[in-house]
Amino acid sequence: MRIVALGLGLAIMGAGAVSVAVAAAPSPLPPPPPSGASLPKGQCVLTHELGNHVVVDQDTLLLDGFGRSKGVYRVTMKNGCLRSAVSSDPLAIRQVGGGRLCAPRDVEIRARSGFCAIDSIVKLSPDEVAALPRRLRP
Repeated sequence: MRIVALGLGLAIMGAGAVSVAVAAAPSPLPPPPPSGASLPKGQCVLTHELGNHVVVDQDTLLLDGFGRSKGVYRVTMKNGCLRSAVSSDPLAIRQVGGGRLCAPRDVEIRARSGFCAIDSIVKLSPDEVAALPRRLRP
């Protein structure tokens, strides 16, 4: 199970009312790539070489590639489909693009909460992977 650390602040608002402000911890990932971002030619991921995954938030999934596809790939979603998913959940990946993941349209991912519309896919640099906390490494 993935546990997210939350910062909790309290402010007294007159007449005994209490307001609670909840702020999520900042993401260790760089800002999301632009919508429609794809992998460069020659760096496509073979879907049968995808291993572990980690759910970062409701729109971000990290996939571990091995073999020729070695590396960590960031897949962002459009519709918050990972909102009820945890990293231990199985994901169904349906090949649309002939077993290769190059662009958002090449695969369909189904999570616990339904179909995930993929917005972008990028490969993280070795420095970005090294900066990930242990709990986010697939």
